[in-house]
Amino acid sequence: MAVKEKAKRTEKRKRKPKILAVINDACTGCASSPICITECPVDNCMYEVENPDAPAFNRVFVDPLLCIGCKKCITKGPMDTFLEGCPWDAIDMIPLGEYEEEHGALPY
Repeated sequence: MAVKEKAKRTEKRKRKPKILAVINDACTGCASSPICITECPVDNCMYEVENPDAPAFNRVFVDPLLCIGCKKCITKGPMDTFLEGCPWDAIDMIPLGEYEEEHGALPY
């Protein structure tokens, strides 16, 4: 499966998000139909990448410079059903400060 090429973000954001979506090791790529990508309101924020631990399956990556922290990627549908969002709880919402402590300051 082809992996999308990502362009670098060049324009400045209006404000920093308070939290960011971060994919954890539970991501299976949903058999190349990840609902999180569909639910994300920001174009090209979430996309599939190769999974070195399981080459037959892709996983999802979140561009931290595009994520707005809206939580739509983790939202469950009515009565906590898996109609929307990640069915594997593979997305953690991390405070921006905590993310930057681990990965370095983001160039907003």
